Amino acid sequence: MEKTEQKKEKYDFRLSEETDDLSELEQQLLNTFKRNQNHSLRTLLGIYKGHYLELFLSVVFFVIKHSPVWILPIVTANIINVATNPPENAGRTILWNVVFMVIVIAQNVLTNYFHTLFYARSIRNVEKDLRSTLVRKLQQLSITYHNEMQSGRLQSKIMRDVEQIETLSAQVFITILSIILNVIVALFVVVTNSLVVFAFFIGTIPVAVCIMVTFKGKIKRYNRQFRKDMEETSVHVMEMIEMIPVTRAHALEEKETSKMNHQLYNVAKSGLRLDMVQSYFSSISWVAFQIFQVLCLGFTGYLASQGKISVGEVVMYQTYFSSIVAQVSGVITLLPTVSKGLESVDSIGDVLLCHDIEDNTNKRTLPTVRGEIRFEDAGFQYKDGDSAVFEHLNLEIEAGKTVAFVGESGAGKTTILNMVIGFLHATQGRVKIDGNDIEGIDLKSYRSHIAVVPQVPILFSGTIRENITYGQDDISDEKLWQVIEAANLTDVVKSLPNGLDTQVLEHGSNLSGGQRQRVSIARAFVREPKILILDEATSALDSVAEEKIRVATERLVKNRTTLIVAHRLSTIKNADVIAVIGKGGLQEMGSYEELMEKKGEFYRLRQLQI
Repeated sequence: MEKTEQKKEKYDFRLSEETDDLSELEQQLLNTFKRNQNHSLRTLLGIYKGHYLELFLSVVFFVIKHSPVWILPIVTANIINVATNPPENAGRTILWNVVFMVIVIAQNVLTNYFHTLFYARSIRNVEKDLRSTLVRKLQQLSITYHNEMQSGRLQSKIMRDVEQIETLSAQVFITILSIILNVIVALFVVVTNSLVVFAFFIGTIPVAVCIMVTFKGKIKRYNRQFRKDMEETSVHVMEMIEMIPVTRAHALEEKETSKMNHQLYNVAKSGLRLDMVQSYFSSISWVAFQIFQVLCLGFTGYLASQGKISVGEVVMYQTYFSSIVAQVSGVITLLPTVSKGLESVDSIGDVLLCHDIEDNTNKRTLPTVRGEIRFEDAGFQYKDGDSAVFEHLNLEIEAGKTVAFVGESGAGKTTILNMVIGFLHATQGRVKIDGNDIEGIDLKSYRSHIAVVPQVPILFSGTIRENITYGQDDISDEKLWQVIEAANLTDVVKSLPNGLDTQVLEHGSNLSGGQRQRVSIARAFVREPKILILDEATSALDSVAEEKIRVATERLVKNRTTLIVAHRLSTIKNADVIAVIGKGGLQEMGSYEELMEKKGEFYRLRQLQI
């Protein structure tokens, strides 16, 4: 067991070192995709920049380890010629040929190891680097991009498309390299022995070209459609899994199964279409080259009968021609794989070349934040929206104050919060943080001073401790327990089998809604934010859980600028200011008592909940 671990560590060491700073590598890969847009093959070769020496060494060892395939026909011809027309030292000649061939074959073990080591290390490093760059790019792309792009498609690009590129790379550095070398060596040996036979061999090339040109377009088109259908299926599968509790609760299993079956049928249909065109491609090429092989046998047999070549040469030429036929057939068989791989290169390029990113270059950093927020004649309209969500919003929020936003669904409350976070940008007017236009500040530095408690708490698969201290790993145990106490989470942690080290299942399914929300609040406490955003944090909880969240929230909002979106208007009585959003703007504003006395829109909404 110990030896296995040592060997594993050795191989891990041979890979490029793991690092969080991938900016140089990322830029190199991005430049490769930019320079070679619409040239998938050049892009594929470009992403291996920095690995060319390893690939060259891999080719060298491949040539050496593969040499028995090229030498054997010559040795076979020598032995046949000696056997059919034996000289005085026939036995010694045959023995030397056999010994030489055994040595050539035996070296394959060592040279194959080094060939595989060099090419596999290059491919695995590039595979890792591509995924790392994709992940980093996804972290940079705007929230709008992520809202519009289904997560199943992105998952498919990171996993399936990179895997297709890895498969293509392996084929290029093993199969295609083997094919090229086999053809070159075979043609070289033939041309040095007989120009007539060489001319016959060359006659097969136009046939191969015609077959490939005929089918290339269709295979590429069907591959693209199949990839899109697979991405769509990945999206539907993820949605189906997320919806299983709702589906089961409403006895809609058959309907959901039927919907998935329809999607799976579409994938199977496009896959069958791709399989059939590939099958036609393979069978037509196989028939063509088998006919050529029979003609080659007849042609060289005729030359031998005329005394122009020896019997051994007939075997040698037939072996080399068989090799060429096999290699050309191999190219044709590989064409679908190549097409899939190049299609995946384009698919990854769609993400890496997307310009919808959050660019903080040369923007002002905010080492500290007071928490003053101001909307100056601000408005927002979604790209595909028919009208603005709101317009001409003028609102000043003093540092340390708590402001609650209320209004009907779709009025723009969450949009306002997203504008404060910097997820969305005003399409009219400005939003200022401590007097700084949010468009001109480094949002990463700004967001290090804010915390968000969303309506649906987002937990990841890890321990309770890891979920609370997310992004704040240097917090002491004493401080952590103070946070847990403040978040009203002590009883929950102590009741869990492993306390803070209890594993959270996917989406926090082993915790109740209130417990998950209190973990979210604890996470916000840990950050010690200057600006706190609570987006309907108690809307889906029962009365007991809501009370515990309310107590924790009251502790959390002290001395912080707090923005709250709430549907339960009874929960915001203690807010310094309540802003009623509706009819495309700010309808009214004041304290809870002032708005109730005014008997305007807020009063109407409150009466509906009594």
